[in-house]
Amino acid sequence: MDKIIRCITSDGAIMASAIDASDIVFTAKKLHNLSRSSTAALGRLLCAASIMGNMLKQKDAFINLRVLGDGEMGAVVAVADSSGNVRGYVENPDCKTEYYPNGKINVAQAVGKNGNLSVMRDYGTGDPYIGQVELVSGEIAEDITNYFATSEQIPSVCALGVLVDKEDGEVLLAGGLLIQLLPGAYDEAIDKLEQNVQKLEPVTTMLAKGMSILDICKTALDGFEVEVLDENPVNYVCSCSREKLERYFMTMSDDDIRSMATEKGYAEAVCQFCNKRYEFSKDDLEKLIEEKNS
Repeated sequence: MDKIIRCITSDGAIMASAIDASDIVFTAKKLHNLSRSSTAALGRLLCAASIMGNMLKQKDAFINLRVLGDGEMGAVVAVADSSGNVRGYVENPDCKTEYYPNGKINVAQAVGKNGNLSVMRDYGTGDPYIGQVELVSGEIAEDITNYFATSEQIPSVCALGVLVDKEDGEVLLAGGLLIQLLPGAYDEAIDKLEQNVQKLEPVTTMLAKGMSILDICKTALDGFEVEVLDENPVNYVCSCSREKLERYFMTMSDDDIRSMATEKGYAEAVCQFCNKRYEFSKDDLEKLIEEKNS
């Protein structure tokens, strides 16, 4: 079962969050039939969204991350709630996969280095916060780090990883780590953290060694006294439903609702996040129109 954890140093100088999202990314790969490069890109963004969503805490809050570069992959989208449950999709799930000389997937090539990262936080009050920064690499983690530094002025370190089997493309491991300096962090703490970060292994390497997400946080915060704020399970969760679609249809004009029916005599809607299909017969559509006008 996937888990997410938030920790803080006892002096209140540094916050660290880590996630093991191996099952989440495995599910996403299966749902969307992703290529290796699409698996790596979406998997990284799912990890980041889950961590950032889990930081919101308000019950009805959610966060939407969207990466759009000039590469073949097109848009990469991940949405998470305040518990860290997450869902996502890739515009081009069949995007070809290229590799760096060291054998790692070249996500930057697939995503593209020119484009932007958009972050929308919705706290359920009807007034969402939206921030946007230009991509710095297309490798996702560096772009998340740049977002926090540029848009929110929070010094951060983000590490995201997805380990994909080269033979069959299956997801073996996936996880992420986000470290942030809090207001009032002193120079000694910053120097110690920088030394730790330089020695950190990739997240998937640490997971492969059997390290827990708490172990990963403690390794990143070596030399500090670490307190656990919270730890909870996270899953790939889609919030789509027939009822939500009906409410959306009822915002449309009568003619537009009727026009959705195809020559086969029904309208079909497919969820981008989970590929679930919903069918509405002509009678169903007429009933919605009657209900809307009643």
